[in-house]
Amino acid sequence: MTAVIGTGDVSSDPARLLARQHGIVSLAQARTLGYSWSAVVAQVAAARWQRVLPRVYAVFTGPLPAAARIVAALLYGGPSAILSHRTAAEIWGMLRPEAGPVHITVPYGASAVSQELVVVHRSRAHRHIRVATDPPRTSRADTALDLAVAEPDGDAARRMLVAALTSGRVAPGTVEKRMTERPPMRHRKAIRAGIALVRDGVQSALEERYAVDVERAHEIPPGRRQSPFVVDGTELYEDVVYDGIGVPLTVRLDGRTHLVDGTAFRDRRRDNAGELAGRARLVYGWRDLDADPCAAAREVASVLRREGWAGHLVPCPRCS
Repeated sequence: MTAVIGTGDVSSDPARLLARQHGIVSLAQARTLGYSWSAVVAQVAAARWQRVLPRVYAVFTGPLPAAARIVAALLYGGPSAILSHRTAAEIWGMLRPEAGPVHITVPYGASAVSQELVVVHRSRAHRHIRVATDPPRTSRADTALDLAVAEPDGDAARRMLVAALTSGRVAPGTVEKRMTERPPMRHRKAIRAGIALVRDGVQSALEERYAVDVERAHEIPPGRRQSPFVVDGTELYEDVVYDGIGVPLTVRLDGRTHLVDGTAFRDRRRDNAGELAGRARLVYGWRDLDADPCAAAREVASVLRREGWAGHLVPCPRCS
């Protein structure tokens, strides 16, 4: 893993320093290693080094690997800089890695400002959100909150928080505790709604989309999440069932790729078991719920009414 060391820790062995920092050095470190300012300028002019950020250099040319970009961003941010937001979330395993700038958080008063390679955030709670990891970053719960707060609106904040929570890398209760200790400036209601969804059994971003855009938006009674049943002696779970209102309907939310050995076979056995039990089944994927959740709501309401539900679907603003 990346190790960033300050000027006072620079070894007299340049090769060791460069290996630890993936070929990245700050100007202060270069001077400690015997390079004057003019020598650094000469290395860049000769195309042996490249300037990455103000006062931060790579001792090679060409594209920067991800690890080198992270070191460069932290060195630029200064000794108090920590990885945060999307960058921290990717390292924690909450989100899939994507190309883009490195996000860091620094205390108020730090001189670093956002550049092409790095997005600089500032926090008055800086010393409370840092954890002693390598590289240094915000805590899991603080990372999830930062992701949600950075979204442009409440719906996006809720969805981002659910995606972070259902990654299995952070518990809803931990995030809720941090909300009390460090109240977010924006989207508080949406963030609490996201925590509630996960506590109610939502286990993926697709399930969040179904719960909000299909059930809640059209006033369909919320189904029971992650309902257990046994097939061939193995306990499996259905995403949503409506037995609680007396309707034998199962809604399956298919966000997987079916590339895992045995997955397709297991799903066929589950489908057959449902048919033998006389259950109605509906299946939706990302494309269905993203393109037209209202169509899914109409189908669910139609089956619910056919099977005895006395309620009715309420159109949402998108239905028109």
